[in-house]
Amino acid sequence: MRGLKRKWAIILTLSMLFSILAACASSSPSTSEQPEAGSATGSNVNKEGFPIVNEPITLTMMAKDAGMKNWSEMPVIQEMEKMTGIKFEFRNAPLDSFDTKKNLVFASGDYPDVFYAAELTQDEEVRYGGQGVLIPLEDLIDEYAPNIKKILDENPEVRKSITTPDGHIYSLPRIDLSAVWYRGPMWYNGEFLKALNMDKIPETTEELYTYLKRVKEEDPNGNGQADEIPFSSVKLDDVRMFMLGWWGIYGEVIYADKDHNVHYTPMQEGYKGYLTFLNRLWNDGLMDKETFSQTDDQKKSKGKNNQLAIFSDFHPYFTLGGDPNPEDELMKPLKSEIADSPVYGKHPGLSRGAFAITSSNKAPEATMRWIDYLYSYEGAVLFDLGPEGMLWKYTDKDNRVKETVPVEGDREEFRATLTPNYGIVTPGIVNNDVQKGLKTDYDEFLIKENEEKLLPYAKVPYPLVYLTAEETEEISKLRSDLDTYVKQMEAKFVIGQEPLTNWDAYVEQIKKMGGERIEEIYQAAYDRWNQNQ
Repeated sequence: MRGLKRKWAIILTLSMLFSILAACASSSPSTSEQPEAGSATGSNVNKEGFPIVNEPITLTMMAKDAGMKNWSEMPVIQEMEKMTGIKFEFRNAPLDSFDTKKNLVFASGDYPDVFYAAELTQDEEVRYGGQGVLIPLEDLIDEYAPNIKKILDENPEVRKSITTPDGHIYSLPRIDLSAVWYRGPMWYNGEFLKALNMDKIPETTEELYTYLKRVKEEDPNGNGQADEIPFSSVKLDDVRMFMLGWWGIYGEVIYADKDHNVHYTPMQEGYKGYLTFLNRLWNDGLMDKETFSQTDDQKKSKGKNNQLAIFSDFHPYFTLGGDPNPEDELMKPLKSEIADSPVYGKHPGLSRGAFAITSSNKAPEATMRWIDYLYSYEGAVLFDLGPEGMLWKYTDKDNRVKETVPVEGDREEFRATLTPNYGIVTPGIVNNDVQKGLKTDYDEFLIKENEEKLLPYAKVPYPLVYLTAEETEEISKLRSDLDTYVKQMEAKFVIGQEPLTNWDAYVEQIKKMGGERIEEIYQAAYDRWNQNQ
């Protein structure tokens, strides 16, 4: 189970890496120092089959690197070079210094031929695409990327979400149309449910309140002490989006309703309902008093001490310790006094900015063919699992059924030596057949829990849109102050430092600080996205 834990722990860590800037890693040789390559234009590129090029070529790649093994020594990279005729020399940087080095590369003008797993921001795409640093990809997709083209043709919302305001596609995404979670959902401690004879989990906020009160009063961990903590969080960041859905809101900052109207969440009546409920839990001793001061590790320590009844995490055993346990139940979105039925903010299934080709690249056609392979079933298998025979093998190739191959030590750490797709957001598509035959019983349990408890209520809050440069600048200025104010007031309302009778004054202050203007800007971007054909 260590491998499974590590895999999900890394996914959880990704959400915290996006804004980290640290010291710059040492630079690799510049493009001018790379070996000369054969021409990759015209007759040198095969539009179908392998190799991709008749004469081998060498390109440079800049990527995030989890640091498990030199990429050039990985079997997946070696297999791709042998199959395609394209060799990459890597100018990678560690996870914690990649953003710094990426910024320096853009400033220097010494660009790699491609960016891989670079998590390019929408501002970087718009800015450097408009400057010609990143080249448009749509014509290359039409001519050299049948797998990507098929996905975009069958999913027009994906195409709209990667097309910038000037009508071009400058980067390729990670696509997982089966994705459900934005971040870890909320869970019940199964041992507490059993001790309190809960034959069904709560379906309304009132039922949840009653359950939490029982946790506080009836010693479900059985140690004879009143040390149970009914509900724990880390500054509410881990539970906010999940809980807002109980009052009909499915975006932390903005969301678009069924009539395509965009709303700024902290101004909505449903947000007030969310604050009111949390304030009730706080006042009645049902909420962890260290919620606004503790770290995630401190919360997990309480879980491993069997003190927590409900909490958020990617998997409950990350907090409670031990092995995966299906008795730790996924929380179902709850009905409240405001919403007729709850909603759940679903992941849009896209992570933008995963792959881009720069103006330094002398072989864009061959490069597009190379990356297109990662959007096929075969490419997804190779890059996610490594070559056949190392971690897995087919038991029924025609039906894509596989079984695991035993390895010494931790399977995930071994996988990280086979493929670069480890601990980073990589280009490609998540194909459910990749894991066919390899899923554990707990994997199947999670799929069933999602299908039964979350998907019936799931809505994407707001699509991935592009703001113009002017809109981006204005939003950044507005949110710089508003985000701080809203976060401070959230804590004050919950702990009672600010009475909820001051709600109207709070909303008026948000409007003065630009809350309605934020709605207008995101509404305009949403309307452009909706009209984009």
